[in-house]
Amino acid sequence: MFRWRLRGLVIRTAERVEGRYFIALVSGSLIGAYLFGSLNLLLSGQPGMGRSVLGSLCGAIAFVEIYKKRKGLVGSTGVVFVVPLCVALIIGRLGCLFAGMDDYTYGTPSALPWAWDFGDDIGRHPVALYEALAMLGFLMMFFFAVQRSSASALRDGFYLCVAWYALQRFGWEFLKPYGTLIGPLNLFHFLCLALLAYSVYMMRVNRRVTAQRNALSV
Repeated sequence: MFRWRLRGLVIRTAERVEGRYFIALVSGSLIGAYLFGSLNLLLSGQPGMGRSVLGSLCGAIAFVEIYKKRKGLVGSTGVVFVVPLCVALIIGRLGCLFAGMDDYTYGTPSALPWAWDFGDDIGRHPVALYEALAMLGFLMMFFFAVQRSSASALRDGFYLCVAWYALQRFGWEFLKPYGTLIGPLNLFHFLCLALLAYSVYMMRVNRRVTAQRNALSV
């Protein structure tokens, strides 16, 4: 039933885009992942090449929006990626949880009962698990909304997903040992704010476009 609900959106999205859309998506994802991941390591005093799922998402969105602008596409093309994105985030974060100290995705020290020992005999916030559970919660709500044919979920699903990811990630960043830029805010805090602003803006654009189409069809 869920696949049937999204089938029409998948077909319409495929008709609107071409191969260069996916080239932009993959290119932006790779560039963003390594650029922001490595920059965060540098700011945290950890030299080396890093990767960031948040940076990957930012890069992919930026490159796809550039593609859409050049092609004259208006409206969302991302709702069909909500489920794969959530699943990838959940699995990826669980992988980070079991990666130990080398992955540099552990949290700050904590005395809570569920504190996780990543291999240095210090209990820490399992922030990767927090993120995985947060995205699982969103995925379940998205399934429910689509099953009920929610117009908002079908129209703005991708932007709602990005906004939720940005909000929950913003909060967990306070529990990470990363170098800060301004006050307690690190690089990823600002990327989260950028994603949140993007999502709110695009949902407003989507609503305006939908209203204009409805007016023309009357």
